[in-house]
Formats: sequence, structure tokens, C-alpha cells
Amino acid sequence: MNPPPASPEPVPLPFPISHGTTTLAFLFQGGVLAAADTRSSCAGQVACPASLKIRPVHSHMVSTTSGTSADCALWVRILSRELRLYQLRHGRRLSISGAAKLLSHMLHPFKGTKLCVAAILCGWDGGEEDGRHDNGGTKTDLGGCTETAKKIAKSLDTSLQKTQSSSPTLGGQQHLTREKIRFSGPSLFYVCSDGTRLQGALFSVGSGSPYAYSILDQEVKWELTLDEATSIARQAVYRATHRDAYSGNHVDIFHISSKGWTRRSREDLKEEYYREKERRERGMRRDVT
Repeated sequence: MNPPPASPEPVPLPFPISHGTTTLAFLFQGGVLAAADTRSSCAGQVACPASLKIRPVHSHMVSTTSGTSADCALWVRILSRELRLYQLRHGRRLSISGAAKLLSHMLHPFKGTKLCVAAILCGWDGGEEDGRHDNGGTKTDLGGCTETAKKIAKSLDTSLQKTQSSSPTLGGQQHLTREKIRFSGPSLFYVCSDGTRLQGALFSVGSGSPYAYSILDQEVKWELTLDEATSIARQAVYRATHRDAYSGNHVDIFHISSKGWTRRSREDLKEEYYREKERRERGMRRDVT
């Protein structure tokens, strides 16, 4: 007896798979601060209470992840590989803007599929951009990278604003010149699986983001110290987990500066609950007196 032919249409799930998260990142005078909860949910159940939603990409960049856990982990690893190949070939790190453009171009062909990735690229650009070209616009060879990295790197080279200089030599030839563009500072980009790429100073992604924005929009400013920024990020995640059932358990906080990224020890959000309770009690006592 032959088995029934396979249906070309995908079999619908017997129940909707509900999931959510809370991730955020913002710029301040000390660099970039990224925070996220640790609860992974599926179909109304807690699949993992201690998942890592902020993943290091290289020494000066991390990425928050929101969406399907497997998709997010895969594409962050692919991005990390491409950036490492670029660094080995050119002797320098690709800028955060370039990394965001690379990830956006790699994800765009999957627009309309079930791929679900929403990432916030948080990093520090530092050092030198070293570009070589002649006055006719001939670009350097991009060997040593994968085909995807080659295409994106070429488009990045054409978008860089470079001052061209020439010098006549024997036979009317022009010599190859080298210029260096120095830059340094924090950068923040949001990239989605449909190819969306946005630059900003503050982002929050996930089902708990509306509640996190209620704190971030009011408290975040450039003049914050590291301790103040950490406290605000922790409080924003706590507020989101208090109202959003799909976010919770713990909070991870990463700080990215000119020296690279550092990770704070994971904190249980119930500690923030007790701190908030103590602040309310102090406020009530102050109102009574």
C-alpha cells in the first residue's frame, strides 16, 4: 500500500504559538547600554527561563535578539563570521553601520517567509577606516571573504566619502593613494528580517517594548552616568516583565565602550521588585510627614 501523497500546503498548527520578549538599547555619554530579559516562551508556556538574548558579535559589538530563538542565534553567528573574515582581509573591523547594512542585505531575500529576526546592533566604532583607490575610481580586491561579504563590502566602499588625490608620473600614469578616515564613537542600529535598517539613539523590541518605552522615553538622556544608565535599563525591563506575561525571570545588561563590551552579572528581577517596593514605601512615608 502506497503512502498518501504529501500535501504541498503546510499543515496548520493546532494552536497559535504565542511568544514575546523585551530587549532594549540606548546611547549615553559612556557608550551603549543593552538589556534584555531571559524568558523564552512558546504557546503560552515558559520554554526556557534563562535564555541569552544578547549575543556578542565581536570585541566591540553585541546584538540583542528578538524573534525565533533558532533564527536569531543562526544569523548572529553568520554575521560574526562575515565580520571576522572582513577583519582578517582588511586588518580592521567593519563599522557598525556597515555591519547593519550587511545583515540587512543578507536577511532581505527571506522577506515574506517564516524567518523571524529582529536585532539591535550595539557597538563602538573606533580606529581607522583604511581605503585604497586610484583617481579613476578603481577599487581594491576583496578576496578572502565570502561572496556575500564581497558584494556588501564593495557597496560600502562606494558609499564612503573619500577625497581623491592624484599625482602625475612618467607615462601619464597615476599612482595609488591611501587615505585614512578616523572615527570613534557609539552606534546603534535596528535590523529586521524583512530588510528594515534604522539608526537611532534608543530602541526597544519585543512584546514588552511599549512598557519599556514608558520608562526609557522619560529617563534616558545623554548625560547619564554608567550607574544611572544601568538602573534605568533594569527598571525598564522590570516594568515590561511586570505587565507582559511573556517576559520575565532575569535581566542581562551589557555595556559597550571604547574598550569593548562588558557584561554585568545576571540579576533576578524580583530584586528590582523589592527595590521598587522600598521606593514606594519611602514615598508614602514622605507624603505622611
